[in-house]
Amino acid sequence: MTTTSPAETAASRQIPDDDGTGGVLSGPWRALTLGIVSVVLLLAFEATAVNTAMPTAAQQLDGIGLYAFAFSAYFTTTLLAMVVSGQLCDRRGPLVPLFSGIAVFAAGLVIAGTAVNMWMFVAGRAVQGLGGGLVIVALYVVVGRAFPERLRPAVFAAFSAAWVLPSILGPVISGAVTQHLGWRWVFLAVPVLVLLPLAVMGPALRRSERRQPPLQVQPYDWRRTRDAAMVAVGAALLQYAGQRLDGWSLLPAAAGVALIGPAVLRLLPKGTLRAARGLPTVILLRGLAAGAFFASELFIPLMMQTQRGLSVTMAGLTLAPGGLSWALGSWLQGRPGAERHRDAMIRYGFVLTAVAIGAAALVLFSSVPVWVTAAAWAVGGAGMGMAIASISVLMMKLSAPEETGENSAALQLSDALGNVLLTGLAGVLFAALGGGAVSAVARDAALPAGAFAAVFLTMPVVALAGAALSGRAAVARPKA
Repeated sequence: MTTTSPAETAASRQIPDDDGTGGVLSGPWRALTLGIVSVVLLLAFEATAVNTAMPTAAQQLDGIGLYAFAFSAYFTTTLLAMVVSGQLCDRRGPLVPLFSGIAVFAAGLVIAGTAVNMWMFVAGRAVQGLGGGLVIVALYVVVGRAFPERLRPAVFAAFSAAWVLPSILGPVISGAVTQHLGWRWVFLAVPVLVLLPLAVMGPALRRSERRQPPLQVQPYDWRRTRDAAMVAVGAALLQYAGQRLDGWSLLPAAAGVALIGPAVLRLLPKGTLRAARGLPTVILLRGLAAGAFFASELFIPLMMQTQRGLSVTMAGLTLAPGGLSWALGSWLQGRPGAERHRDAMIRYGFVLTAVAIGAAALVLFSSVPVWVTAAAWAVGGAGMGMAIASISVLMMKLSAPEETGENSAALQLSDALGNVLLTGLAGVLFAALGGGAVSAVARDAALPAGAFAAVFLTMPVVALAGAALSGRAAVARPKA
């Protein structure tokens, strides 16, 4: 991997007019900070709100069998869009991918909100993923280009903090909207809300870009875009094969594996898939952590509604403790003295995540109170906060200065791949054990408990695999 990433390009630039004083909310950066954090806030709210509204949407569209694919479609197209966004940022700066990404994301919301069947809804989610992938990379490049190095940690901390409030209020607002106005408005209201942050940050971002030194334009690396497209198409074929689950499904499954395998080997650092010691294992751990946790999380609201009869709002609130404890876990790993325990925090983070996923499924037994799942998810969120942040810190530690941007991109790709593949696997298991067999007439009936159990027994195994591999992450510092 020799292509210079947008993050690496951005990190090499210095802000010419920084006098070394003032914070992210001081005059020169206030509008830009408020604007980009507002965009992250809306993306976070939509992510948490979708988890709450999705069970109702899938039931009303007679698409429970495609439930997991409404999530994995988003992750699949995000992976492709991240690579494209990086290329555009290096060639033209972040303005084009940022604003076009917001527009595409809004278009996907409209498609999903007006869907007449589940396939159209999945298509809308895929369009959302394209927009989200363009936006998230562009936002990171904006931070690198517009803010001095001393302020970047504060901006990234604000990004993380922007997820806390949606974790608490997202399920409440989404549940109330779903119950009183309908699930469609969870999607259709957000495109209007993006106008305010655009108006706030647009002028400030343009002024900032005019002050930047000219970009060192590099040739567009079509090979990386091709590889990302291969992974996206391969993942879609695997999901389609998982949906069919018959003899003919072997053909698209084989084609999907043939596309994904070589492309992933080129997109990720050498040795990632075999957990080579050091950086490759760090990159792999990110995908295992994100995939196991989020593939489980998306089934919790559906399980709480169909198995325990909770309302849309209460089912969504089950996830709220995880958002709060995630912030706590991230804070703990950043405390003084935590560095010498970095490897242990990754390992224990995976173990806590595995325990939480398994414990969350205990509500399948009617004698277990529903608060057990909320408590379990608080434990899992704390584990993820420790593990994910520590993995990022360790990646930086194991990267030479000229490799930091490229390795950061690989970390995001692993995250997306983990979500795509493990969410797809969860969907296959769920559908294979009867999770998609509820008809329109019986849509209020409880789904088979075994379908949920298959997901919540498989994902802890993935998390425990991450714990076992965590010892291979630490090596000596790279040569300068």
